Amino acid sequence: MGLIIRPLMMSRLTFKEGNVRSRIWFGLVVLLFLLSCLSAAQSGNRVTILYHAFGKSPAMTKAWGFSALVEYGGKRILFDTGGDAEIFEHNVKTLGVDLSKLDFVVLSHRHSDHISGLNYLLRVNPAVKLYTPAEPWGPFGWAVPNSFYRKDVSLATNMRYFDGSPPNALSASTPWPQANFIRVDSTTEIAPGIFLIPTISQVIGTLELREISMAIRGPQGLIIVDGCSHAGVEKILDAAAKIAPHVHVLFGGLHLVGASDADIQRISASLHDQWKLDYIAVGHCTGEPTFAALQKAFRDRYLYAGVGAVVKIP
Repeated sequence: MGLIIRPLMMSRLTFKEGNVRSRIWFGLVVLLFLLSCLSAAQSGNRVTILYHAFGKSPAMTKAWGFSALVEYGGKRILFDTGGDAEIFEHNVKTLGVDLSKLDFVVLSHRHSDHISGLNYLLRVNPAVKLYTPAEPWGPFGWAVPNSFYRKDVSLATNMRYFDGSPPNALSASTPWPQANFIRVDSTTEIAPGIFLIPTISQVIGTLELREISMAIRGPQGLIIVDGCSHAGVEKILDAAAKIAPHVHVLFGGLHLVGASDADIQRISASLHDQWKLDYIAVGHCTGEPTFAALQKAFRDRYLYAGVGAVVKIP
């Protein structure tokens, strides 16, 4: 009896041990697969500069304006479209970028050097979501309530707007009536960890200009992309700090092309000492003296972002 039971017990133990081993091996395989996927996703986190007035590549056409393809966490986001549709098309094709495969587009503000490439983009990807500032008037179209103007009932009917019976909302048209515009008027999480931050300029020359910047929440802080920072980069950072306190890297324009040396030094010191940005990758309307000041302040943490550059997010 003992001779029979013993081998049976041993065989059961062997079976259990083999089952445990197989589960462990299966778990390790799954873990390695997930780690490889995570590594691949992280290695694809980058920003490709499609439109700028400076750059190293002779194959790219330089022009005033801004556009960048942001790839992060498996998302493909086009930020702005440059100032000329033909140049934008040339640069996109030269870099081999497929604009038919985008998750969405962010148009920072209404200025033509940021939105003119829409004429090419919408030929390639007519249904793509286009996030824009919530402006009452402008190229993105919208509507304002008729309460924005005062009425005077003493006027003759033929002297009054709409004969004295205006519609509730006065609509504004757009050069792209079929475009899928989505207007943003408050800080909005449009995808997991991806936020759009609206600001309004109080600066003379761009007074009341609405602009949106993008902030991506990463493991080491925010990745911020802005168009021109018309409201001031510090206001954008103030708003972004409500999402996360630390900025890992800042891309885009700071609108300091005509700033004084004193203002440039103050903002450069603020970004480095107060906000403690890990990296900076500015361009467009930041200005040549500001490039020099920020390069001096950030040294090896200043990332070159000329047209054609592919900037891996550190």
